[in-house]
Amino acid sequence: MDLGDRIYSCDDHLDLWTLPRTLWQNRMPAALRARAPKVVDTPSVDLWMCDDSPLGPSGAKVMSQYSAITRAGIDDDGYRASNPALRLQDMDRDGIYASVIYGPSLFGLPIGDVELKAACLRAYNDWAAEFNAYDPKRLSVLPVLPAHTPEAAVAELERCAKLGFRGAILFVFEIDVRERQWDRLWAACDDTRLPLSFHIGKGLSLVEPVPNSWQMASFAACCPMQLDEPLSVMIYSGALERHPNMKLVLAESGIGWVPYFLGRMDGAAEKHLPRATDYRLQAKPSEIFKRQVMATFEEEPLGPQLIPLVGADSFMWASDYPHPDSTFPNSKDAIAQAFAGLPPEVRHLATAENCARLYRFE
Repeated sequence: MDLGDRIYSCDDHLDLWTLPRTLWQNRMPAALRARAPKVVDTPSVDLWMCDDSPLGPSGAKVMSQYSAITRAGIDDDGYRASNPALRLQDMDRDGIYASVIYGPSLFGLPIGDVELKAACLRAYNDWAAEFNAYDPKRLSVLPVLPAHTPEAAVAELERCAKLGFRGAILFVFEIDVRERQWDRLWAACDDTRLPLSFHIGKGLSLVEPVPNSWQMASFAACCPMQLDEPLSVMIYSGALERHPNMKLVLAESGIGWVPYFLGRMDGAAEKHLPRATDYRLQAKPSEIFKRQVMATFEEEPLGPQLIPLVGADSFMWASDYPHPDSTFPNSKDAIAQAFAGLPPEVRHLATAENCARLYRFE
């Protein structure tokens, strides 16, 4: 695929605190509008509230320190990332041609009423479709699927496919992927050809993302590897093998643990699957991974050097804009340093072709 020198970032963000203040009030059904998320202003922090419970902050009062935008010296009222015109300006400043975007929260929306939560996600997805329409060749916010039932997830996936989305997100730590009922969703992903993303965010038991604490560092170090369990389930249970057209994206997983884990999975399959009475793989776990799974990474010590251990077709680079660990606005320099000494085709696959092909940008 000839993409010239274009760079595709496969995992950027639209966090809750950057979203337009009127997003839900303007799009929720009339019967639910009074309960929909809305921003309540206070002297210290503006908060998204839903059913009298806080969802998280809004705007820049307390979140400016968490932004690569302000670090770069760019004025930001907190909502710059959710303005498609301004976002494209930042992409041009950083040398990024197209962006696959995750939101609205790495930890899911903490709304207890599952039907209200599903309606909120539907409204968010409607807004995301409007955002993408500003420049569909370059902007790709992924919709979020409700997770309270497989039927609800399938219905929203099929609706989003008709709206022209390029993929979808499932908050995997909100469900038990071992349950066979989720085969309905895997089958729908197979049918629609929309890649399904599992993003890091939960799965830890000892540490939490506590600001200004050592726990934040511990959380950041451990979080990517929590995708090992969902990955092993999707492979060993046959979820991927039974649906060969389904593509799974491990978002922000990094690279380092992946070669080791695939070798470990192959060894465990040889030892234990011959005695399995529920499902036995026809292919090696590593072969299924290479055929149907993509892992994303940002700046990672030794990461790009480990790509050949699995294959360059299995990884996609991301800038992580506008998070504080983003390479913005120096992504080209970061890429040059990370891929120094590697063949140009490896860099091209990881920073452009794999993402463009998976999400059908070209």
